[in-house]
Amino acid sequence: PCTACYNNKNNIAKKDSEDGISEESFCVIWNKRRKEGMKLLNAVITTVNGVVWGWPMIILLLGTHIYITARTGFIQRFTITKGIRLSVEKDPDAEGEVSQFGALTTALAATIGTGNIVGVGTAIALGGPGAVLWCWLTGVFGIATKYAESYIAVKYRVKTEDGRMQGGAMYALERGLHMKWLGVLFAFFAGFASFGIGCATQVNSIAEICHTNFGIPPVIVGVVIAVLTAIVIFGGIKSIARVCEKLVPFMAAFYVIGCVIILCMNYDYIIPAVRVICKLAFTPGAAAGGLIGSGIRMAIRFGVARGLFSNESGLGSAPIAAAAAQTRNPVRQALVSSTGTFWDTVVVCLMTGLVLVSTIMKNPHINADSVDNGGQLTSLAFGQIPVLGPIILTLGIICFAYSTVLGWAYYGERCVEYLGGKRILTGYRVLYIVVAAIAPIVTLDTVWLMADTLNALMAIPNLIAVLALSGQMAKDTKKYIYNLDAKDDTPVPVIKQ
Repeated sequence: PCTACYNNKNNIAKKDSEDGISEESFCVIWNKRRKEGMKLLNAVITTVNGVVWGWPMIILLLGTHIYITARTGFIQRFTITKGIRLSVEKDPDAEGEVSQFGALTTALAATIGTGNIVGVGTAIALGGPGAVLWCWLTGVFGIATKYAESYIAVKYRVKTEDGRMQGGAMYALERGLHMKWLGVLFAFFAGFASFGIGCATQVNSIAEICHTNFGIPPVIVGVVIAVLTAIVIFGGIKSIARVCEKLVPFMAAFYVIGCVIILCMNYDYIIPAVRVICKLAFTPGAAAGGLIGSGIRMAIRFGVARGLFSNESGLGSAPIAAAAAQTRNPVRQALVSSTGTFWDTVVVCLMTGLVLVSTIMKNPHINADSVDNGGQLTSLAFGQIPVLGPIILTLGIICFAYSTVLGWAYYGERCVEYLGGKRILTGYRVLYIVVAAIAPIVTLDTVWLMADTLNALMAIPNLIAVLALSGQMAKDTKKYIYNLDAKDDTPVPVIKQ
């Protein structure tokens, strides 16, 4: 602000006797126009966000899920019977930087986030209990798309001169479809999205929780997260994978144990909750605790949307980590990567949904219709566990959010390197750490919307690659699915940096 505004906070524009306008007027007008400009920018971004995440995008993603499911002969059955087993096996003789489990946990670190906790509550609040079923079904079919996008990431990956594996939708578009320009767009959208949805919003959530529950100043939280992030990401994918291999199983088990405790407390309401979820997924109605089902349209809209946002199947983010895995053939790692959607949505989101619906039905004083957001709904549910409930929820959200920061740091690095080479990696890492440090003290509404929009824009080129290369994917699936130990001897091309 100008000196006049600093000295007079209640300054009002006044006319000057000579030129008709004073210093106060300029400052007031400038601030007014700046605020109006920010409102306009926010309105434009909100409109664009509503368009890109509207019904066409939901139909495109869900349609791809169903199409790939049919094209692979319901690959989900192999994900559960073989993928889970392969995820804990090592394949040290195969090319790659990290183990299959390391690549999976790095992807899960970025995928399992606060949306698994708060997002399900939001879906129930807006779409009714029936949204849980549609969220779950979206995860079941999303396994196929996660399989396909991970397959093309490994199939068309490349190797740098220093032995690092690079892969993802950008390389599949360039090498598989000869559409480098579309690969550049994907990398651009993903690179910028990493700062928002992968870093700033997550650190801001951690700072808010720590300040609310423990009284820790947001500035301190930002500095601590920035230092911890710097220590990990400057070590590259191997360092990130080592941390994620330990953090992801711990945080998931910690949260699931909390859910199991609540479900044991609500044991007599689990079956009724399942009935309500299934019934209100197709018909309007009401249940105990203010649970209202608005019919199949609303249940599908919010259930499918939350499922898509939660597991990220089709966005093309997780396959970037899959491309670094040590694997004998693309189908083997694709099966391992597809288990991420199984754990994220089919297990974690389903458990969250059962916890919330059974809790509301058992405790009529928890009126779902009067709760402002999904976070409050989840807090009330975990509040049932004396003393430990809020602690489990708080630590769960902190771990989920921090793991997302690490996972998206790697995604962003690979996209930035694709655009500008290895020489700009250090600059990206420094900027990422700076964003983490200042995130707790800035307003992020517009940043969140921009990142959310960029996430949707990532999906378009990725889905083009998945659908256009589905023929090759189906061919290799038939070749390797019953012989997963077979080795693909196709040499991985080495690129110059």
